[in-house]
Amino acid sequence: MPHIVSVDRLSKTYEGGFEALKSVSLDIEEGEILALLGPNGAGKTTMISIICGITTPSYGSVSVGGHDVVTGFRAARRLVGLVPQEVNVEPFETVFNTVSFSRGLFGLPRDPARIEAVLKELSLWDKRDSKLVELSGGMKRRVLIAKALSHEPRVLFLDEPTAGVDVELRREMWETVSRLKADGVTIILTTHYIEEAEAIADRVGVIAKGEILLVEEKSKLMKRMGQKSLRIELTAPLDAIPDSLSGYALEQDGPDALIYTYDTNAERTGITRLLGDIAAAGLHLADLQTKQSSLEEIFVSLVQESAA
Repeated sequence: MPHIVSVDRLSKTYEGGFEALKSVSLDIEEGEILALLGPNGAGKTTMISIICGITTPSYGSVSVGGHDVVTGFRAARRLVGLVPQEVNVEPFETVFNTVSFSRGLFGLPRDPARIEAVLKELSLWDKRDSKLVELSGGMKRRVLIAKALSHEPRVLFLDEPTAGVDVELRREMWETVSRLKADGVTIILTTHYIEEAEAIADRVGVIAKGEILLVEEKSKLMKRMGQKSLRIELTAPLDAIPDSLSGYALEQDGPDALIYTYDTNAERTGITRLLGDIAAAGLHLADLQTKQSSLEEIFVSLVQESAA
């Protein structure tokens, strides 16, 4: 797939010396959903702001659809829709007029049919004549998405789109994002919800302290999540792992425990044979515990490593 967004060695240092981004490089493929995970202050919003032309980079370059976001600002911005974290709308304007006005900001002619299609897609059509002050928080977030889609962008940025909404509405939003992808829209979302990335993303990126730590296909991450570990507690301390068990790549976890990692998707785990060989080595079991890694653990471990 071609790259719709290319970020090359992007850096941003604010007045006072705070370095929000440190030589970030990232290519986003057309038609994919990329989930960008990171703790508060990681640089997610700064990167989105630069791509959308809101913030000027200190170094590096960004292009959207082949247009540089600085030298070709208008052409690049025309391709981008942004749904910010903050719900900041005119409270006494109607839904239909609010979305129509956003389209006009990009110099596009009135297109009531397009606005109708967007509102219907987001289940807002029956609220078209409602004032925004009358809407729930979740409905206002949908209006923000409608505003971002009004000028028919090819790239949609969702900055914490489901923050503060209930579980049911969050799942509805996931379905909306999936339909937008089916229509050919490239979607980049920042989120604190690990299950959100697991549910809808094609790729997952992890950012911390202004640096990209990981960008990987979700399917590969899910395969990594298939790794489980078996903790084997022994009745007596062990000075060293016996040579007869060297083929299992065991790790010691303290003096009286062993860790065995295996793939749950494999035809055989090797656990039965391992336990037999442990007994043959003269070791006696006290307890067995299994643990499966998760995307959240991968995320946490990467962030902790970057902080070390």
